[in-house]
Amino acid sequence: MSEQIKFIVEQLNKDPFKKSFNLITFDSLEPMQLLQILNDVLAEIDPKQAIDIREEMPEQTAKRMFTLLGMLKYRPPGNSAEASSFRQGLVTGSKPVVHPVLHWLLMRIPELKKRAYLARFLMKLEVPAEFLQDEVIADTYHQYEELVDGFKGYHKECEQLKSSGFSTAEIRRDIGAMEEEKDQLIKRVERLKKRVESVSNHQHMLELARQLRVEKEREESLVHQKQEQKNQLFQAEQRLQRSQLQLKDLRQAAADAKPESLMKRLEEEIKFNSYMATDKLPKELESKKRTAQYLQKVVAEPAMGQTELGELEDKIREINMQINQLIEKRMMRNDPMDDKLSLFRQQASIIARRKEAKAEELQEAREELGGCERDLTQKNSQARDLDGTEVIRGDEFKRFLGKLRSKSTVFKKRRQEMAELRAEYGILQRTEEILKQRHEAVQQQLQSMEAKKGISGYSDTQEELERVSAIKSELDQMKGRTLDDMSEMVKKLNSVIVEKKSALAPVIKELRPLRQQCQELTQEYEEKKAQYDSCAAGLESNRSKLEQEVRALREEMAQEESRYHYINCMRQVIEMQMERAADEMKAYVSPDPQERRKAIREQYMKNIAEQESLGKKLRETQKAVRESHGPNMKQVKMWRDLEQLMECKRQCFMRAQSQASIGQVIQEGGEDRLVL
Repeated sequence: MSEQIKFIVEQLNKDPFKKSFNLITFDSLEPMQLLQILNDVLAEIDPKQAIDIREEMPEQTAKRMFTLLGMLKYRPPGNSAEASSFRQGLVTGSKPVVHPVLHWLLMRIPELKKRAYLARFLMKLEVPAEFLQDEVIADTYHQYEELVDGFKGYHKECEQLKSSGFSTAEIRRDIGAMEEEKDQLIKRVERLKKRVESVSNHQHMLELARQLRVEKEREESLVHQKQEQKNQLFQAEQRLQRSQLQLKDLRQAAADAKPESLMKRLEEEIKFNSYMATDKLPKELESKKRTAQYLQKVVAEPAMGQTELGELEDKIREINMQINQLIEKRMMRNDPMDDKLSLFRQQASIIARRKEAKAEELQEAREELGGCERDLTQKNSQARDLDGTEVIRGDEFKRFLGKLRSKSTVFKKRRQEMAELRAEYGILQRTEEILKQRHEAVQQQLQSMEAKKGISGYSDTQEELERVSAIKSELDQMKGRTLDDMSEMVKKLNSVIVEKKSALAPVIKELRPLRQQCQELTQEYEEKKAQYDSCAAGLESNRSKLEQEVRALREEMAQEESRYHYINCMRQVIEMQMERAADEMKAYVSPDPQERRKAIREQYMKNIAEQESLGKKLRETQKAVRESHGPNMKQVKMWRDLEQLMECKRQCFMRAQSQASIGQVIQEGGEDRLVL
């Protein structure tokens, strides 16, 4: 389980998540935070899942996650009977459920991204059978299935092209470069053919050039073989040197191993192991047992709804209020003995936490050291399998870099010299061609003049005789000079040898003890260097440990400083509240009525009395309104009837006025007469 959490923390701290978790902070996350991290990982796989779960109902979050995990083909551990417990654990953010899901997702992110991308197009829509009876819907669904099958084929072809390693742009560039090189080579071949055709015996010269090229290729292969053999010899010498150094280190370690240092190291290991076995591991085991019992209790309970969660939150809020009240009462009591004990308790808890943190750091460092050693052995074995050599370390690597730099400088100089020689060779070759052409022209003129004079071949015979005589004279001179030189050289060498022997005799006598002294000093230097390396390694490890401790203490100091400022601010707030409470109590107890009126209690009592009197008046007004409601409603009805009656009279009057404009009505003796 620890390896699983470690892998999760490592992956979350990398791109693209860039979290800053460690094992402790990750293990102390709340269920809601753990579900948010799971949702972030799912959003990395499928961007549609990028949602803040605080803005979403828990049922919708669980349904969305179940759907995506099913699409990604995640199988929860256990049988089908435990599926309900898995769903409930995922809804509540249970660590035993969420951690395996995170581990499974983080191990397969590229594969799951591809699967989520394909699921968008390959998850077929479920159309009921009764809807497929319609021809239009059936044809559309058939086209949809054909498009899905076509997408499958195109995707397979795309994957095959990606896996083949070919790139069209690179191939086009290579083809263009090869065509340009081909054109250049064709032009050079044509120019060379034209130049060669004018030379006599060009076939024989071409054959000689071909043989020369073959011999040069053979020479290059021999040089390459020689270089490979030199490299193998150099690698063998390096392996021998490393073996000798390892043997020397082992001998020195065996010689420096004292019983006191071994006993001290064993005592430290025994103390650490006893602390782990008697103090740390039992506490962790007990906490794990309590957590397991609590989780079993939670699993055994039925699933809670939103109302039950609200009730639990209310209970938690009430308990927190009670705890705050008890803390305030305890602070008001101000017992000095309790303050001293609390200070000691805080110091003891800080020391215990620091001890646990150091033990965890030591355990992690040991695990990391073991992993590094395993990686080192694996890399060495891989390097040995590849080329039969071991990895170069330390001074050997520095010496190798020095040799490589010197060789690179020599190579650059030689390459520059070769370029200069090639340029000079081209100039000389061209000069030779020009001189040959001039010589041929002069020879042709000389031959034509000899033919005219009737002495053709005279110049060749004369040149041959002169050349033979010159060669003979040179040989004679060389013989004479050689004999004289040889005799003089022998005399000089003998004299030089005698002088060197006489001069080197005392130097050789002095050199013999110096050689012995050099060997002793070399051996002593190697021993001192090994001691210095071991001491430097120990000091470096101590320095790194001290730096880690200083860093941890600085972080702790920053935390304690922020805590001190927070407590100081709370203390000032509480002092202000205490002062207000004391002023209120003083004003309330004061015999002076003016001071008593300033008390907040009196002001609130006055406001309460005013509000009560106002409420009494309003109740009386309400009672009067209720009593007069019936008669008032009747009166309103009567007024409405009167209004209707007056409106009717108004209309009748208006109608009478309109009739008077047509004629005149005369009433006499109970009769009405209309006079037009």
